[in-house]
Amino acid sequence: MLATPTLTGAARRIAPTLVQRAAGPARRHAHSAAVEKLLQKNKDDVVITFAKRTAMGRYKKGQYANHSIDELLHSTFRATLEATGLEPSTIDDIVVGTCHPPSPLYVSRAAALAAGIPETVPVQTVNRLCSSGLMAIRTVANTIIAGEAEIGLAVGAESMSQNPRPTPQISETVSGNAQAHDCIEPMGWTSEMVAEQFQIGRAKQDAYALRSHQRAERALHAGIFAEEIMPIRIGGTQATADDMIRTGTTAESLAKLKPAFMGWGGEHSTAGNSSGIGDGAAVCVLMRRETALRTGARIVGKWVGCAVAGVEPRYMGVGPVYAIPKVLAQHGLTQADVDIWEINEAFASQFAYCMEQLGLDPERVNPNGGAIALTHPLGMTGVRLAVTGLHELQRRNEDVLCTSMCIGSGMGAAAIFVNEAKH
Repeated sequence: MLATPTLTGAARRIAPTLVQRAAGPARRHAHSAAVEKLLQKNKDDVVITFAKRTAMGRYKKGQYANHSIDELLHSTFRATLEATGLEPSTIDDIVVGTCHPPSPLYVSRAAALAAGIPETVPVQTVNRLCSSGLMAIRTVANTIIAGEAEIGLAVGAESMSQNPRPTPQISETVSGNAQAHDCIEPMGWTSEMVAEQFQIGRAKQDAYALRSHQRAERALHAGIFAEEIMPIRIGGTQATADDMIRTGTTAESLAKLKPAFMGWGGEHSTAGNSSGIGDGAAVCVLMRRETALRTGARIVGKWVGCAVAGVEPRYMGVGPVYAIPKVLAQHGLTQADVDIWEINEAFASQFAYCMEQLGLDPERVNPNGGAIALTHPLGMTGVRLAVTGLHELQRRNEDVLCTSMCIGSGMGAAAIFVNEAKH
């Protein structure tokens, strides 16, 4: 069994019994009692009545490269209202997950007002790095569960072209702690640390990356992404399709790429086996089931729950290995109960480790490719995974989705959703 990184908090308590290397992919079987419970429909359920994303744009060279985050949010709000017919004044709260723009709350609030959402509708922003979009969904869902809202918008958005990752600054007092120093290191360094610690070589990383690129290319040509993309008008043009998928990627072309992070670890991470840097937004409309039935809104999914775990900052990428068992345990589920997994591919090193340590069935993980091929606009990703996964469940007429991602500074998050748009 591979060595396990240091854990923190609740993750340490559950890991010994729940994180085991499986002998092989979990077998599919009839619904367990836990899944049957999830499929029950109760009036107080938090349901999703709209789940879409914008097309994604290539970093510095793509369709949003010259547009600010407030423009991207403004266009997303406008398109959402138009597509749903939702009366803006009925929205009780908006939560935007985003990471790097300065003054994120000011620009999010301004974008909502400019899109025609009245001043009576409040706006909040959240930042838990790569899981920020998921935290937006979680915040809206928990607000509804608490009875403080009936209808909310969860948005994930990032313009990495306009607002790239800033260099974190901590004091000399704090940086004297080894873990504290590790948690602000560049993410590429953590990728190389995972590869070095768990002996994940360049060939394996490229193999996982190739699968992502090929699946994304296949999905693009099949028109699958068009089903989840909400066209937006921005800067006088219509954005309808992703512009960063690198078609024609081969094992040979990946092997020719130079290391992206020279001087760190084994220098195995490249531009071809690491997540792309890009721009985009995604949105979910959430409400109580009773509200959806009363208003006639079409229910496409149900929120079940979320878990967050802490891990050693040096091995940031392994977070899903601890967050996934934690969220499954919360709801009495096993891996075999999950129909589709959408796990963020921050780097092939960490993705390979998570896949093999959890023993997941590769045919059910990122079936249309992941961030290595599609790009990873940080704040967007947590919502994008839910949007992509729910649409894939609809295509397969299946039930349970688990999304997960590693998180900068040493964390992981995972969430469970149920498809309610079955044929």
